[in-house]
Amino acid sequence: MTKQTLLFDLDDTLIYCNRYFYQIINQFTSAMTEWFKSASLDAQAIRDKQIEIDLVGVNADGFKSDHFPQSFVDTYRFFSELYNRPQTAAEIDFLWKLGRSVYEHEVEAYPNMESTLDRLASEGHELHLYTGGEVLIQQRKIDQMQLTRYFGERIYVRKHKNIEAMEQIVASKRMNRDQTWMIGNSIRTDIVPAFHAGINAIHLESESEWVYNIVDVDIAPKGAYYQLRELAEVPQAISEYVSSNQSATG
Repeated sequence: MTKQTLLFDLDDTLIYCNRYFYQIINQFTSAMTEWFKSASLDAQAIRDKQIEIDLVGVNADGFKSDHFPQSFVDTYRFFSELYNRPQTAAEIDFLWKLGRSVYEHEVEAYPNMESTLDRLASEGHELHLYTGGEVLIQQRKIDQMQLTRYFGERIYVRKHKNIEAMEQIVASKRMNRDQTWMIGNSIRTDIVPAFHAGINAIHLESESEWVYNIVDVDIAPKGAYYQLRELAEVPQAISEYVSSNQSATG
């Protein structure tokens, strides 16, 4: 089989991520509904405002860890002013620490992560890791999962994971675009940039996706494009595509 260059996303592709954010958001919502009980503040209104504020921060500054706890504090301040409820330093401190705690959880691999990466490496493919976020936070996850055994120094952490970042990686590493794949769960940060870069793409669909990752696709793929449900399906999809291409050109 012709060797392929495979760029893997990290969060919610190889390891769980969103589930921990949802757990913390539920704790935040519970605290807020208790504090604003006299105002009968609706839990959905709290979630909608938190998401709105969080997305503004991400769109402005990229994947900065302080955005998440700050969205809790800013949501609290918004409703405190709306309902004329006094703000306290203790409540603000509680919300900040609650938001930051999402980065302290133990890392959990997706099903078949190791067997999938083992198989792809054994087939001779070159594996790369391309993730969004802050280096210290992402490196902790990489270290806990011992992912350097698969990716070596081919690891890229970007605060802004977008079309420009993807193109910079593909161009600077002189990747053969016909034989390069982006594999990830985010339409916004994985699939659309891959289409713009003219490389192949595999979208791993999540059961529950962060609203930031859901965007309309305004460009058609130039190469292969698969939508899969399981990480374990990736090697077979790539193998079949490469084999069919070799047959067609052979």
